[in-house]
Amino acid sequence: MLNKLSCLILMIFLSISSFGGITGSFFNVKDFGAVGDGKNLDSKAINAAIESAVKAGGGTVYLPAGNYLCGSIRLKSNITLFIDQGATIIAAPVNAENDYDAEEKSISIQYQDSGHSHWENSLIWGIDLENVSILGTGWINGKNLYKDWIRGSVQNANKAISLYRCKNVIMRDISIIHGGWFAILATGIDNLTIDNLKIDTNRDGIDIDCCRNVHVSNCSVNSPYDDGICLKSTFALGFARATENVTIGNCLVSGFDEGTFLDGTYLRTTNPQYGNHPTGRIKFGTESNGGFKNITITNCVFDYCRGLAMETVDGGLLEDVTISNITMRDVVNDPIFMRLGARMRGPEGVPVGKLRRVKISNMVVYNADPSYSCTIAGLPGHPVEDISLSNIRIYYKGGGTREQAEREVPENEKNYPEPGMFGVPPAYGLFVRHAKDIKINDVEFSFLEPDHRPGYLFDDVNGIDLRNVTVQRSENSNAIVLKNVTGFNVLQSKGIEDLKLDFVGEKYIK
Repeated sequence: MLNKLSCLILMIFLSISSFGGITGSFFNVKDFGAVGDGKNLDSKAINAAIESAVKAGGGTVYLPAGNYLCGSIRLKSNITLFIDQGATIIAAPVNAENDYDAEEKSISIQYQDSGHSHWENSLIWGIDLENVSILGTGWINGKNLYKDWIRGSVQNANKAISLYRCKNVIMRDISIIHGGWFAILATGIDNLTIDNLKIDTNRDGIDIDCCRNVHVSNCSVNSPYDDGICLKSTFALGFARATENVTIGNCLVSGFDEGTFLDGTYLRTTNPQYGNHPTGRIKFGTESNGGFKNITITNCVFDYCRGLAMETVDGGLLEDVTISNITMRDVVNDPIFMRLGARMRGPEGVPVGKLRRVKISNMVVYNADPSYSCTIAGLPGHPVEDISLSNIRIYYKGGGTREQAEREVPENEKNYPEPGMFGVPPAYGLFVRHAKDIKINDVEFSFLEPDHRPGYLFDDVNGIDLRNVTVQRSENSNAIVLKNVTGFNVLQSKGIEDLKLDFVGEKYIK
């Protein structure tokens, strides 16, 4: 009730502001020369309103209904940018005349790409700020932003919203279409809330890098060509810092053709940039210098996109993660992908990281791509540890062959981590290699067309507990394959005899 009352009061003040100039701490951009016709450049007027608010000690910079053609909008501390219903900030063509800021000199550009190393070359940006909000039910249209770094160009505006080393940031209710390389890039932010956003974009949706105390909720992110909601931990601050204390809840990620999520047509035509497989998904990594700690993901929907990916390959710790109440439909690669690797894109002397204490429960997946399976993969001498999978139901498309079941899987320890990096897996349900303490309870794998690979393949695993697992298999195919396994137990599983093994070099379980 208080929230509704507060919103009502806010709108009353904004209405007064729109008719009579500045009222209290509200600054109507039209009183500073903004036209809102989509033809005249309005970013200078918006920045003037922001500066005026700063001189007044802070306040709300208000954009009433209209189309605001803009270059860079420079946020300041103690400012709310309020984009009202019917208002759209439109990225102007990227050139010097349209007042875009150039790339600033970065602290570190050695261990991450250009997109993660610059913030000022954005439509809306802020550095070293506190108490900043972007609110309202209006739109941001990054139609002219670049989707990458343009070599040799001084103007490289390629992000819709970009924030660096800030505190106490809120983004709520806005919609973003065609956000460039990153619709939102948040780096080194403490206390970040992102709520009820709708994003339909051509590269990454929301990237949360080296941030602490983050809440992402009620967001829909359609990103066919790159990641939807992505946690990262780069070296962009000049040192390794974990992304930690993060909640992601009640969100949807998808990979429909760009623009067709917000217009409600949900098209699935060929993706010319990355083949036929869209991206979307929720991911940790790939940049993982500082690691990921203390994270929960719950009540999320994946529709026509990739699955969950948890990757630490640059020396960071990925630990203490719980994921629950997930549904996936038409997932185009691994529903669950965990990778501990040794790319080591960072300062020399950093040891291989760890991936441990991850619990995934209450998941349903339908129509998963048969060229992939769920994957948990560490390195020789560096196992993925303490993983729990429970109450999971996955329907794969099927179609795997006996030849694929015999494949030798390469290590690829220094490769870019990505589902599919090992080729077609020798198990259709779950492939686990170089791992320790794996607990699987009430998990069922099945296929829509016959598949001649086993449901599970465990290779170099110490400690496996299977209870109440169900594995569909084709004629003369195996349920479980064990290679170099210590401490294996299977109990109360349909069609599989209870079995306890201290050590086995190789065993096939029907």
